Amino acid sequence: MPRVFWLAAVLYTSRWRRSISVTTLTSAGNIGEDGILGCTFEPGIKLSNIEIRWAKTGVSGMVHEFKGGKDHLNDQDEVFKGRTAIFAEQVIGGNASLMLRDVQLSDAGAYRCSVTTSKGNGEAGLEYKTGAFSSPEMHVDYNSSMDTLRCEAPRWFPQPVVIWTSHNNIRDNLSEVSNTSFKLNSENVTMNVVSVLHNITANTTYTCVIKNDIAKATGDIRVTGTVHSSTT
Repeated sequence: MPRVFWLAAVLYTSRWRRSISVTTLTSAGNIGEDGILGCTFEPGIKLSNIEIRWAKTGVSGMVHEFKGGKDHLNDQDEVFKGRTAIFAEQVIGGNASLMLRDVQLSDAGAYRCSVTTSKGNGEAGLEYKTGAFSSPEMHVDYNSSMDTLRCEAPRWFPQPVVIWTSHNNIRDNLSEVSNTSFKLNSENVTMNVVSVLHNITANTTYTCVIKNDIAKATGDIRVTGTVHSSTT
């Protein structure tokens, strides 16, 4: 009888255990750098009762597991070994986010953050995108016949587009008077982006926007003084 009663009690508890709120948030992963897959949950009372599990669709092993205040990585998939971490000191406050070190293109995909506490359990998914992106540097190239603006960024993938605008009364799109080139970097994945804008005028602010489907970077420069413009 005691054994039957104990089983009934367990089934009752499992059936009526409520769901807790779990929310995911992510930004694109920059290959070769560290990335964060964000996940927050309704905080638990005791760290020892909190279990966090990260999984990725199409991967047989787990991405990361944390329970009882420490990592449990015996079943971690080989591709993630030595590359993941949970912010252990922030778990009690409801942070289940995952740090992913040395992001790879192959890390892109669908992930799921599952959390169990003494209050209940819940899960949420996210789509993680990976690529390469960097901030542009801008400067004026002075030439005896025609001055130009140069916008350069060292690492992008997939190949981005570059858009030039000026901050006059009308925000002109100047892409038709620019030339953009892409040069593959030594690792044969990312590319160096160089865009040159012609026909610039003095006392004008120009903006260079570099973007692809995962990231967007913007640079501004103010041209002052006298510039040499092309003549036709």
